[in-house]
Amino acid sequence: MTLPAPTLEFERSLATQGVRFLACLDEVGRGALAGPVSVGLTVLDLEQLVELPQVRDSKLLKAARREELVPVVRDWARHAAVGHAQAAEIDAFGIVEALALAAERAWAQVRGAGGVADAVLLDGKHNWLQRPADSLFDALAPSSTSGEDDGVPSLRDLPVTMRIKADMDCQGVAAASILAKVERDELMAVMAQEFPMFGWEINKGYGTAVHKTALREHGACEQHRRSWKLL
Repeated sequence: MTLPAPTLEFERSLATQGVRFLACLDEVGRGALAGPVSVGLTVLDLEQLVELPQVRDSKLLKAARREELVPVVRDWARHAAVGHAQAAEIDAFGIVEALALAAERAWAQVRGAGGVADAVLLDGKHNWLQRPADSLFDALAPSSTSGEDDGVPSLRDLPVTMRIKADMDCQGVAAASILAKVERDELMAVMAQEFPMFGWEINKGYGTAVHKTALREHGACEQHRRSWKLL
C-alpha cells in the first residue's frame, strides 16, 4: 500500500495562530549504537509556502533519492541546517540532552544566516527540545544560542507544537529528516574508514548482526555510545 505523501496542510494551520516563520525539526540516529545523533531543521515562511510534493520521510526513500533532494530542500526552505551531538556527549549528558544540543547547533547555523522563527514543529509525542533552565546542555550550547542579546530566542524558548508522525505527513518535517539522514550517513561513512571492522558505511551505526559480531570481536571504539548496552 502506498502511503499518502506529506503535505503543508498542518503547517498552514499554524499560520492562524500568528506564526509566520516555522522551524520544523526531525532527528536521526537516536537508536544507533555508534556515531552522532543528528537533527535536521527547516524554517518555512508560512506566508510564502510552495508545495514540495517529492519529499517523503527519509526512511521511505532510497539513499540516491535522498541525496538528490538535499539541494532541492535547501533551495525550497527559507533556511535549513543540520546539527550533531557526538557519542561522547550522549554518554556524558544522555540522549535527550544530546538531541537538544544537536538542535541548538542547527539553530546556531540558521541564526548565523539571519534566520528567525516564531514557533517549532517537532515530530513525535515527547518534547525533548525544551529542558529545565539549569540543564547540563547550557554548558555545551553554542554561545550564539545562549548568550548573545540579538533579539532572536533560543529554540527552547519558542512555543513547540508536537505532532506524532509529522515526518510522514508534514513536508517541512519530512524535508528536515532528509537533510539529517544524508548528513549523518556521510559522517558514518567517513568514520567507517577509520573503523572498517564495524561496517558503518552499511549499517550507519545501528545494531545489526554484523555490527554486534564486530563488537564482540574488537570491543567498543571511541565512536560507540559506551554508556549504552551495546550487546
